Amino acid sequence: TMMALRRASAFLVLFLAALLPPPQCAQDPAMVHYIYQRFQVLEQGLEKCTQATRAYIQDFREFSKNISAMLGRCQTYTSEYKSAVTNLVLRVERAQREIDYLEYLREADVCVESEDKTLTEKLIQEAEEEKKIRNLLNSSCDNMLMGIKSLKIVKKTTDTHGSWMKDAASNSQKVYFLIGSRNKTVWEFANIRAFMEDSTKPAPRKLILTHSWQGTGQVIHKGFLFFHNQGTLNEIIKYNLQKRTVEDRMLLPGGAGRGLVYQHSPSTYIDLAVDEHGLWAIHSGPGIYGHLVLTKIEPGTLGVEHSWDTPCRSQDAEASFLLCGVLYVVYSPGGHGPHRITCVYDPLGTIGEEDLPKLFFPRRPRSHSMIHYNPRDKQLYAWNDGNQIIYKLQTKRKQPLE
Repeated sequence: TMMALRRASAFLVLFLAALLPPPQCAQDPAMVHYIYQRFQVLEQGLEKCTQATRAYIQDFREFSKNISAMLGRCQTYTSEYKSAVTNLVLRVERAQREIDYLEYLREADVCVESEDKTLTEKLIQEAEEEKKIRNLLNSSCDNMLMGIKSLKIVKKTTDTHGSWMKDAASNSQKVYFLIGSRNKTVWEFANIRAFMEDSTKPAPRKLILTHSWQGTGQVIHKGFLFFHNQGTLNEIIKYNLQKRTVEDRMLLPGGAGRGLVYQHSPSTYIDLAVDEHGLWAIHSGPGIYGHLVLTKIEPGTLGVEHSWDTPCRSQDAEASFLLCGVLYVVYSPGGHGPHRITCVYDPLGTIGEEDLPKLFFPRRPRSHSMIHYNPRDKQLYAWNDGNQIIYKLQTKRKQPLE
């Protein structure tokens, strides 16, 4: 800094020397004295400036030192604060666990008593449910399927989908022919011979329903045609064939009609069936290719008597039927065979996997449009690729209930 001041003084001397009067005036004592005084004032001002600068630099250094010390203390305080907060959280959690444990001890006796009561009520409910099912399915029917004995093609048509049947609960010899998966025309033949030979008299009677059916899951029980009403999600219609009027209708619960009941039956959302115990409905549960749901229906009132979630899936399934209260589901990978029963569900639990033989149908080129059991003549009525087929069955007695 002093070097800079000296350089500035020298520069001023040269500058003022340039402004001095000619040599003849340079000897004036007053002028020399004036210049000397000005130089002294200038040096004093420069000295004060230097001192002020030094003081500022010193103050700044002290300030920086203080700031660094304060930042260090702040970091220490922050770390201590975090540690204290962490310890507090741990203590709160420990206290909460102790409170929960004390609460558990206080309510332990009440909980044990409540659980025992709940378990007892559940066992009683299950026993009552089992008794109800046994009473519901109690009949002289105790047969189980052991094999498909033979196949008979009764008639050939050009229609890929449809259903045909006899009344499953009467001695009538009439045969009913329902063409297509969406239609309202029912053909009534006098007997099986008239159905086989179109030229045989009398000619079939044409019945025009008031509503169209959906799918191929129709059944006839005691003179009434039961079918899934087209255009509805889950409405079942009970139709009086003699009066040609709708006798009753119901909405099948349990999510029925939301998906195809069988993967290889592309138009059937609710499949109806009749066996020795009466009227049943089969539909698919929630999800893509879900498990089949079996529902027992009282045909007189159309009330739901009971419903079961079965382990049988709708994936690769093409049809199913009931025989003596047991559900048999027919599967065919890819829809082209072999046609095999690989899932059987017995609500009473009298049939196990070890009781089942290999249940194959005679090979057909396509999947079945429908397979329905008739408990009166103990045969299966089926529709496959336009052919109306009868399968004769081989059965044996089920194991008695313990």
